[in-house]
Amino acid sequence: MKLQDKKGFICDMDGVIYHGNELLPGVADFIDWLNKNNKKYLFLTNSSVRSPMELSQKLSRMGMDVAPSHFYTSALSTASYLARQKPGCTAYVIGESGLINALYDAGITMNDINPDYVVIGDGRTINYNVSNITKAVNLVLGGAKLIGTNPDTTGPLEGGEIEPACRALVSPIEIATGKNAYFLGKPNPLMMRCGLSLLGCDEDDVAIIGDRMDTDIIAGIESEIDTVLVLSGVTDEHTMRKFPYRPTYILNGVGDVCKS
Repeated sequence: MKLQDKKGFICDMDGVIYHGNELLPGVADFIDWLNKNNKKYLFLTNSSVRSPMELSQKLSRMGMDVAPSHFYTSALSTASYLARQKPGCTAYVIGESGLINALYDAGITMNDINPDYVVIGDGRTINYNVSNITKAVNLVLGGAKLIGTNPDTTGPLEGGEIEPACRALVSPIEIATGKNAYFLGKPNPLMMRCGLSLLGCDEDDVAIIGDRMDTDIIAGIESEIDTVLVLSGVTDEHTMRKFPYRPTYILNGVGDVCKS
């Protein structure tokens, strides 16, 4: 099946749709093409910073009209997982509002004394300091399970810069405690199964579009759906060759999906 004939698309955001607050070239054409051709689509982001409503509003500020129902985040995936694992559990959280609100909505309350989980998210404005890291380390040593919203080590910013992402923020706690975190978000199959379910499409009818070989592309390969690597984010053709697997398609950006 040709890429343009797919019924559904799962699309990453950072490095694919925008860098920070900068909309990438071709995005408007891509979203217009999705809507005009009645494609099903879901923006599946490993960022835990914003809620679907906030992501919808962010794109609106960039001139894109996309309803909140088209977004699913690692914060929502994390909250859903914890609520299934231990309904009514408590957590000590280092993260932003998108994560905290998702946990509250799933019935998970905050606890900095004896929580069931220590949950680490990402973002530039989270209160990530020595005091909070020390608190997290000692809670994990006391028996709390360590959870990361996603396994990304870096994220793209405007102007080609990068920022440390969730896995980089979790690493000091893992090193200090000797405990390994469990990461939600892509390529965790729980995230991908939820995405496919929300789309309502079979695997053969879907493609995943992303800029990361170690999350987006491997997530698609392990879910047996076609993969599209766009070179607008953290991966270029040189770094792509370091991985022992290949995407189905390689494009400069999402605008090329309409032309493929």
